[in-house]
Amino acid sequence: MSQSAPLVLVSSAMGIGSRYYRPLIEAFEARGWSARALPRRGFEPDQPPASRAHDWSYGDEIEVIAEAVAAARAESPDRPVILLGHSLGAQLSAGHQLNHPPADGLVSVGGSLPHHRDFPLAGLPLVIQAGVIIPALTALFGFLPKPAFGGPGARTQMREWARMALTGRTPFPSPVPPRAPGGSGAASPVRAPIEAPALVVALEGDRLAPERPVRSFATRFFAPGAATVWRYRHADVPAGASNDHIGWARKPEPVVDRIVTWWTATAGTRFDEVPAPDTMRG
Repeated sequence: MSQSAPLVLVSSAMGIGSRYYRPLIEAFEARGWSARALPRRGFEPDQPPASRAHDWSYGDEIEVIAEAVAAARAESPDRPVILLGHSLGAQLSAGHQLNHPPADGLVSVGGSLPHHRDFPLAGLPLVIQAGVIIPALTALFGFLPKPAFGGPGARTQMREWARMALTGRTPFPSPVPPRAPGGSGAASPVRAPIEAPALVVALEGDRLAPERPVRSFATRFFAPGAATVWRYRHADVPAGASNDHIGWARKPEPVVDRIVTWWTATAGTRFDEVPAPDTMRG
């Protein structure tokens, strides 16, 4: 495998361990790239799950990405490093790009800025979950137990996620100001938008990350012209595959092909020549 081919570091979705992404790793390797799935704290066989005594935050998870990017740089300084964040992993990857020496590119699949106002019906189910269920259960148990969304989830991280859903305030310094009053804690320092190129994949029909919050993620985290949004349509899904929020990673070839095409076109292109964030590719 060529040392000049990109290395993809995969940051997984909430509640999913790294083993789930083996088909994704193999799909990249079949195209001559390298790929590694990073551990998801609390969901690996050799790690304890969340509990009252075992807690972590967005910042802790972002540090895992930072260490992996630094190790990849040390291992092969000339090889491009691309972060692929799935759902929660996309938020964490954006947090890394804003607050650490950035990777060369970022791919988001099913990633969004989960502010309730961007969801249908003003995100009422999200408000109930973030404003009632998560605070109550984490206070009672010291963590978020199953079958609640994200369970077993770490107390601090799930409360940070809930605050973001209610206020639009990210749990890490970012260019995203709060979009609603409220939320505890001081506002985070403001960062300049991400300038490294990004491919933001919107999954058609995704109820967990609908198109509007995916667009908010693309336009509010990234500098103008840095991000391309590609819509993975139902019509583009081959037999046996899926564009489901989770299931896409089991038969990921269409997404991997789009990533390879995007990177090939983008790698030698100036950021201001990359398609604008509101360009939806079919």
